[in-house]
Amino acid sequence: MDWFPLLNSLRIALISTVCVFFLGILAAWYVAKLPRGLKGALDCVLTLPLVLPPTVVGFFLLKLLGPKTPLGAWLLNTFDLRLTMTWPAAIFAVILVTFPLMYRTARGAFESFDPNLLSAGRTLGRSNAWVFWRVLMPGCRQGLLAGTVLAFARGLGEYGATSMVSGYTPGRTATIATTVYQLWREGDDALAYRWVAVNVAISLAVLMAVNLLERREHWEKWPSGWSEV
Repeated sequence: MDWFPLLNSLRIALISTVCVFFLGILAAWYVAKLPRGLKGALDCVLTLPLVLPPTVVGFFLLKLLGPKTPLGAWLLNTFDLRLTMTWPAAIFAVILVTFPLMYRTARGAFESFDPNLLSAGRTLGRSNAWVFWRVLMPGCRQGLLAGTVLAFARGLGEYGATSMVSGYTPGRTATIATTVYQLWREGDDALAYRWVAVNVAISLAVLMAVNLLERREHWEKWPSGWSEV
């Protein structure tokens, strides 16, 4: 059993999750402070990839990064850099597909956070950066953790956009999702079931780890449990 699809899926999901983590937090923090009308317009644009079919997202990426497009042709001719049909191309696709998940959860966490705590930090002479990283981020860690896990799990199983921009090449661009589809086309259900089991096992392990972290945080906050209630 060739384990390249697993390793490739993990590195694509991990890299894209790191990118989406910072991009989603930055966008959520910026949009949360805007007036309601502008906030609604930007929110629709930033959330659009969540409701679009993944194949449509992949189509737009092909029209933007393909070797026959102005950007793709310039990069290919100038730097010999091809942005499609390679495994890094899947990172762009996964970032677009998973960004709304991180953005929406981060924005919800920021908007539900008590603004008086932020004001208290500023009145003590702390900078905005200090208040953001030392007050807001720790206070919203549950929401941010949920968004990060959702983005990783979604990126690990992404197929539609990924298959369009990176294709399926064994040992080069194959992921778990594209491998399962290819095995199904070839009629190799036994091996396809193995890859499905691997994907399910990883997803369950990630979700269980998050639940354990949340439970640990709960008991640290309430060390005596609910017995005192």
